[in-house]
Amino acid sequence: MDFWREFAGPNAAAVLELYARFRQNPQAVDEASRRFFRDWTPPEATTPAGRAGASVMGAVNLALAIRSFGHLAARLDPLGSPPPGDPELAPEAHGITEADLRRLPANLIDGPAAEGARNALEALEAVRAVYTGTTGYGYGHIHVPAERAWLRQAAESGRFRPPRDPIDPQHLLERLTQIECLERFLHKSFPGRTRFSLEGLDMLVPILDELIGGGAEAGVRHVLIGMAHRGRLNVLAHVLGKPVAQILAEFKDPAARNFTIREDLSWTGDVTYHLGARRAIRDGPGVIVTITLPPNPSHLELINPIVEGMARAAAEAAQQPGAPVIDPGVALPILIHGDAAFPGQGIVAETLNLSRLAGYRAGGTIHVIANNQLGYTTDPGAERSTLYASDLAKGFEIPIIHVNADDPEACLEAARLAGAYRARFQKDFLIDLVGYRRFGHNEGDEPAFTQPRMYQAIAAHPSVRTLWAQALVDRGLIPPDRPATLVDQQLRALQQALESLHAEQELAAASPVSPPRGLARHVQTAVPADRLQRLRAALAARPADFTPHPKLLRVLERRYRPLALDEHALDWGATEELALASIVEDGVPIRLTGEDVERGTFGHRHAVLHDEKTGHRFVPLQHLPQARAAYAVYNSPLTENAAVGFEYGYNIQSRTRLVIWEAQYGDFLNMAQPVLDEFLLSARAKWGQTPSLVLLLPHGFEGQGPDHSSARPERLLQLAAEINLRLANCTTAGQYFHLLRRQAALLASDPLPLLILTPKSLLRQRDTFTSLRELSEGHWQPVLDDPKQPDATRLLLCSGKVYFDLLASPKRDGAVAIARIEQLYPFPEEEVASLLARYPRLEEAVWVQEEPENMGAWSTVSGLLSGLLGGCARLRLVARPPNSSPAEGSTAWHTKVQRALTARAFGVVDV
Repeated sequence: MDFWREFAGPNAAAVLELYARFRQNPQAVDEASRRFFRDWTPPEATTPAGRAGASVMGAVNLALAIRSFGHLAARLDPLGSPPPGDPELAPEAHGITEADLRRLPANLIDGPAAEGARNALEALEAVRAVYTGTTGYGYGHIHVPAERAWLRQAAESGRFRPPRDPIDPQHLLERLTQIECLERFLHKSFPGRTRFSLEGLDMLVPILDELIGGGAEAGVRHVLIGMAHRGRLNVLAHVLGKPVAQILAEFKDPAARNFTIREDLSWTGDVTYHLGARRAIRDGPGVIVTITLPPNPSHLELINPIVEGMARAAAEAAQQPGAPVIDPGVALPILIHGDAAFPGQGIVAETLNLSRLAGYRAGGTIHVIANNQLGYTTDPGAERSTLYASDLAKGFEIPIIHVNADDPEACLEAARLAGAYRARFQKDFLIDLVGYRRFGHNEGDEPAFTQPRMYQAIAAHPSVRTLWAQALVDRGLIPPDRPATLVDQQLRALQQALESLHAEQELAAASPVSPPRGLARHVQTAVPADRLQRLRAALAARPADFTPHPKLLRVLERRYRPLALDEHALDWGATEELALASIVEDGVPIRLTGEDVERGTFGHRHAVLHDEKTGHRFVPLQHLPQARAAYAVYNSPLTENAAVGFEYGYNIQSRTRLVIWEAQYGDFLNMAQPVLDEFLLSARAKWGQTPSLVLLLPHGFEGQGPDHSSARPERLLQLAAEINLRLANCTTAGQYFHLLRRQAALLASDPLPLLILTPKSLLRQRDTFTSLRELSEGHWQPVLDDPKQPDATRLLLCSGKVYFDLLASPKRDGAVAIARIEQLYPFPEEEVASLLARYPRLEEAVWVQEEPENMGAWSTVSGLLSGLLGGCARLRLVARPPNSSPAEGSTAWHTKVQRALTARAFGVVDV
């Protein structure tokens, strides 16, 4: 049917109106109209119907422009800088005038904002008021129509906006007074002390109040907040409930007046604006909401994946067999970003990419950019290539609200809308809170050196508390003297708190209690052989209609064939699977993630099987009848920094679960070095955290070039101190079995990060295989001796794969003993001393390593070995020459160097 031939004049305009609705949302018209409009072209504007239609189309296009680009005309800057604007927001840009719009019906502009309008002009002005006020909406980049429709309805209906959704205006004034007075008091009492003031973004705290309260009403039980320095003290005091007296004591720093050098150097503490806090609040009878702000160092956005990992752990139930059960409504992650850091630091994009991945999603994160329109001393035009600081989020289809931080009601509306969207769609939402920074980057700066005009405006600009107080006075809600009274009361209370501090009062932080020494040595890791046989039989079971790939089927048949007790036939993959199976049978949940971890980089694991015909997945450890806890395995995205940070956060949130991350190659850990430096290996000393994350790092020189050879153990050893980690380089599958079981057993009693230099080619080398007897009767051995050469005068000491190269060397001397150091840290001094005592004729000990002399373990072990030898025997090194690159780039070159290296170890010098 040709609609157009049936109508003329006003009726033609009705068709054009219908067409305009179709263009905005195809689902807004019936199916017959949709079919027609898909291929229909409106008439030319030269005909009467065309002119009427052009007016209709102009009005509709103007409405579309306002909804899509109104934020470009919104009054977002509290300091009054003009918005960028957009000519498309004017009627003339669409070929119409205000007179044309007055003649058009109001219902031409659909949506709740236009309700009650008498004509299209009034309807459009109502729409304009929503989109160009002190809030700018960005949701046109969302691809899901239902989400766009919900966001538009929420924005235009004002359902979250006061007074339709009321607030307590006097309570908000009291809250803003608390926030401002704390900053003013610290500024006066401790002049020049760094605190990263919140002033100019004071509404951040009420926004957090709104998000937490709304989340609690929606069933959230864990709120995890990640933020850097700006405003942290205020959030600690007024959201986390950290006593103001404690904050003042930390500023007063009594240690400066009564300081003695401490013997326990494992505890350093941290500056006050890096510290975290935890608070439990009651929301109704028996309902507890826990709010956690984890500590965060000066790597501003590095906290992002850690908070996401904490949220995922809090949302997962893992004490039942099978896969963990996720309740995304239980945990609410909130990330507060800096406007310079959000587009500037790659960890932000890495973390955003995790938001909808099956192994990482936490039910949606609410992001807040604390936008002071300045990065230290750098203007926005020099720190990002986008118009808004938030534009990165568009690529991940995250709705964005830009809001003026001087409009408290608009800020609270933004928080309510964000919380409601997150609860409904379980996706991320971003609030761009546009404010300013009253002082410099820190309070010792002079910002007028670099932004003189901006800071002239700031100096003359009243605070949001002052503006809100005046608004309440103007509305007749409070008497004129009430704001000053509130300020006086608050400042007096802070002064009393400061005066009540005792000079000898110590800071609240305390070093965590260390477990008894030697606890790890006594852990029983053996598993009875009959239990292992039952586990093997259960792991071999698959659904009757499940068909693995033929090549993989042969691998599985070998892995699960019947074994004699002493048959060395269990390879690395089989032994790992048995270790993990026994751990979940013990009731310890496991999370195993990493790059290609489901199959294993070297095809040795096969934790997830795929049906050759249907592609269906089957995870044997999730169908283990004996399991008493959950098992999860996920391939991680191609990122190390965010992935390791996420697993760290998951680990510290759920300390009774065994959390493992595997690198594709050990040197990939380079990309996560900030997580190691700032969190994993220093968190105990700085903040008292006790992580137990396991990192599997493939390591070994096999002619693959400078990359993919070394996991850089020298860097790990450089960070090792005061028993803050365990570093192992085990050479047999049996050792690996006992190492994993020991780690699981120590989660509660002696938690430490475990970093394992895992093999590559050795994964299938028979010399590394183990037997059921070794698993059922053995234990972890930090040192493996060579029992065949008790009369040797030369002892080669090594760690890892080079041991097998020494065994295979054609220059091998049968009178030379070879021993392996399987645990590099804590260094097993007692075991090594016992080893050396078994060689009474020893004249020379040689440390042999594949790595260059300036890498590997030599720098760490040389002094320890010298001390243990006590001058009774010489200590020499055999290694590659010092170099800035770990290994050769040619396989043939590598082979020659490796041959020469092993020959020198046996005393052959003419190579």
